[in-house]
Amino acid sequence: MLLFALASSLLLQVTSPAAQSRARELRTIAIDEAFAAQAHLKVGDTVTVSSRPGATRTADGSESGGDLLYSEAVIIGAIVRRGADPSEVARGDLLVRMHLDQLQRVSGYGDRVDRFAIATAPSTPVSEIIDRINHVAFGFKAYPSREIAVETSRTFQVVSRFHRAIGVITIVASSVFLLCIMVLKVEERRRDIAALRLMGISRSSVVRSIVIESALVAVLGCVLGVALGWAASLLVNWHYQALYRTPLEFSIVTPPIVAFAVALSLILGIGAGLLASLRLVRTPPLQLFGR
Repeated sequence: MLLFALASSLLLQVTSPAAQSRARELRTIAIDEAFAAQAHLKVGDTVTVSSRPGATRTADGSESGGDLLYSEAVIIGAIVRRGADPSEVARGDLLVRMHLDQLQRVSGYGDRVDRFAIATAPSTPVSEIIDRINHVAFGFKAYPSREIAVETSRTFQVVSRFHRAIGVITIVASSVFLLCIMVLKVEERRRDIAALRLMGISRSSVVRSIVIESALVAVLGCVLGVALGWAASLLVNWHYQALYRTPLEFSIVTPPIVAFAVALSLILGIGAGLLASLRLVRTPPLQLFGR
């Protein structure tokens, strides 16, 4: 069975119930779930595969509309779920799996192929096989699957870099905003800090208490942020997986991302609390009271 992208030259039409009596003599094909949903087809339906719209066989076995036309009634034997391939998301192709001779007749290619895949054993030297294939005949060009995956995912790489740049800008802006908020919050407690200093509490104890408090606030904010990101990721996947009918995950929240978010939140929170507290404890207590 070969994977065939449905082109404009392929027509599938649901046949009448009378044709179901010939079901045992018909061969089967498989279609993808997007095709089944769009054409309202299910397993067991009888359809007609033809090389052109309207191509039908006459009573004597010939084909109406010319000798090169091909038409055959087949049964939908399976509905295949699409793989999580980024290169297929935006193309919108409807996919059909059929027998090789059927594909040859529908496409009109005969014994020619555009591309084919070769599976290798884990211990096989892939580079040597690629060199041998490229030297078999002129016009052959072999590529490793990893290189093909990279080439077909250029758009996603650009989007990923764009999102990374937005993330860096957001982190820098949020760190400045966080520092300003911490300075303002500590400034509001200047009388409390002055009272602690006059009671004999050391500067290091005051700084330590403010840093611990800012760290707890940072952890709480990180938990809320991870929960919000997880919910947003579910919403994005639900929308775009239904839109493109694909199991591909467009947004993921992984443990490394969560660990990075927690570490970054703690660093920024502790740093902002430390800078704000150091600025305040270096001021004499009486000056904090306004005297």
